[in-house]
Amino acid sequence: MKTKSHPFWRWFWLTFLVVSLWYAWYSFYVPSNDMVWNDDMVSAQKLADSSDKNIMLFFTGEWCSPCRIMKREIFGDKEAMNAINAKVIPVEINIDDPNVKELAKHYNIGATPTTVFIDSEGNVIDYAVGKVGKTKFLEILKNLNLP
Repeated sequence: MKTKSHPFWRWFWLTFLVVSLWYAWYSFYVPSNDMVWNDDMVSAQKLADSSDKNIMLFFTGEWCSPCRIMKREIFGDKEAMNAINAKVIPVEINIDDPNVKELAKHYNIGATPTTVFIDSEGNVIDYAVGKVGKTKFLEILKNLNLP
């Protein structure tokens, strides 16, 4: 004889499913934006030299959900994008790329997302490990000294 489950459990599991699907979407959705990322450190250094800007290295991974949240909340935001373009040359670095292992080792990258601000010579000015909110990120940008 089959018994019906209590209506509470039906509601509970349906709610659990909806919340789980929403969180998965929230964690991995990144809208398209106009952020122009450099993926070559040498060209970024030349550009930084010629434009008197610092360099922002954003260490990320395809699998990194906090990285995607930062890309959506900070790099997809017009105000933040304008501040970034005015102050730094952004370089996105995929930590899983075997060609960047030496760079990651040089800057002692142990977690993603990690954002490192350097001058055109490669000297560290400031850094942030982990997911950073928009307000704190803009504050870090504001406090960067121009070369």
